[in-house]
Amino acid sequence: MFKGKVAVVTGGAKGIGKCIAEEFRKQEAEVEVIDITEGDHFVGDLSDKETLEKFVDYVIQKHGRIDYLINNALPLMKGIDECSYEEFEYALKVGVSAPFYLSKLFVPYFNEGSCIINISSSRDRMSQPQTESYTAAKGGIAALTHALAISLGPKIRVNSISPGWIDTDYRIYDGPDAYQQPVGRVGNPMDIASMVLYLCSDKASFITGENICIDGGMSKLMIYHNDHGWMLE
Repeated sequence: MFKGKVAVVTGGAKGIGKCIAEEFRKQEAEVEVIDITEGDHFVGDLSDKETLEKFVDYVIQKHGRIDYLINNALPLMKGIDECSYEEFEYALKVGVSAPFYLSKLFVPYFNEGSCIINISSSRDRMSQPQTESYTAAKGGIAALTHALAISLGPKIRVNSISPGWIDTDYRIYDGPDAYQQPVGRVGNPMDIASMVLYLCSDKASFITGENICIDGGMSKLMIYHNDHGWMLE
């Protein structure tokens, strides 16, 4: 299905992004990764405009086209007590500005039937204390998704995925960590990568502008004191 297609994955050196890149490669896609971590890929800081332009030039000179852009890079997470203006701005650059600018730069080179997949988070709708920079970035990319879907359709479909608790080391949890999830387990990167490849496939050709939450049902579970095993201590 993906043989010969060109897929770009930001933040693809580890974690969810690495899994996505590997799954595309298994399907014989040509994969390009940009990550701030050193490695056998394009190394660069996604908050830097010039770096984004150089990366796009690199991809187009090498392939001449693009089919899938996966905006996965992880923004900084700091809360209102400690997050500086510059750190908050950096989180938004990585989490919102870079996906917007990469989409804009790649637009002339997308093939018909191409896809952009933005990786948001279940934190786009719920929060823990002291997570403002990350949560704002993830909320921003979720909203950017439906805006791009309207502007870029029908040639390019744009969707986002909101992961919940994903353990990138594939650890198996038991006890409350598992049971608090309605599906009874913590997620892993394959849960996200599988959805990315589905949304990029022809099977999802009627899906655009959507945000799909993959969190084992956690964001759907209503919590009350002394109900369903929950106790406020």
